[in-house]
Amino acid sequence: MLKLDVLIQGYPGRAICHGGLGWSTTTLLRGDGAHILVDVGAFGVRHLLGRQLHDLGVAPEDITDVVLTHAHYDHAVNFTLFPNATVWIGDRELAWAAAQPPGFNPLPELYVRELAASPRVRRLADGQQFLPGFTAIAAPGHTPGHLLFYVTATEQPVLFTGDAAKNRAELMSRSANDTYDAQVSRASLDLIWQWWRRVPGTLLVPGHDVCMQLDAAGQPVYMAERRAALNAWFGDTLEPTLIDLCCAGQTARYSA
Repeated sequence: MLKLDVLIQGYPGRAICHGGLGWSTTTLLRGDGAHILVDVGAFGVRHLLGRQLHDLGVAPEDITDVVLTHAHYDHAVNFTLFPNATVWIGDRELAWAAAQPPGFNPLPELYVRELAASPRVRRLADGQQFLPGFTAIAAPGHTPGHLLFYVTATEQPVLFTGDAAKNRAELMSRSANDTYDAQVSRASLDLIWQWWRRVPGTLLVPGHDVCMQLDAAGQPVYMAERRAALNAWFGDTLEPTLIDLCCAGQTARYSA
C-alpha cells in the first residue's frame, strides 16, 4: 500500500494585478520502494518542496516517478529536479503542447521541449494502467490532453483531478474557468463525479484546492485545514505584515 502526503496544498485563487498565482497541489505517494510525485509545481515552490521532502526523509534522487496531469508550468516544470524519475504524461497532451509556438499562455515551451525529447518520459493513453494501481483517464477541456489519475494502491481510492477540476467551486457548479471549450470541460467534470462516487471514501485531490471526500449526503467535505498567507513589507522596517488568504472564519497556522 502507498502512503499519501500532500506536500504543497493547492490554492483556489488568482491574483488580480499580477497574473495567476500558480499555487497547485503536489502530492507524494510512497511505499514498496516507490516514491511517486503527482504534479511537481512551479519555480516558486522549490524551496518548500525541497524542505517537505527532506522532512520526510526523501531525497530528490529517491523519486522514482513523476506523474503529470498536464503540461502547464505550475504543474510540470520541476520534473527536472528528480534525475532518476520516470516522467509520465499524456501522449495527446505532450504532442499538443510540443506543437504550440511560444505565446502568452501557461505552457513553459522550453520545458515542454525537454519533455518531448527526454528518454525518461513515458506517454500515456486514456484508460492505460501504468504504475501499480494507477489508471489514466482522459479529461480534456483545460488542455486537450489533460489526464485524471485514479489510484487504488492506497488505503482508500484517490482521484487526482489536476485542473480538470481545480477547486470545489468548479466541482459544484459543473463549470470551469480556463477552458478551450466549456462543454468539453463540463463533460470532464461529469466524469470526475462518476469516478468520485464509485467507491465511498474516495479522496479527491484537486489541482488548486484542499483534498475532499464526499459525506453521507454526497457533498464535498474538506479533509485538511487550508493554509495560505503572504508576508508583505509595506513599512520602513523588515517587520512583515501577515496577510491571511484563508476564508473568513477558518483558522490557520503558519510557520517560517
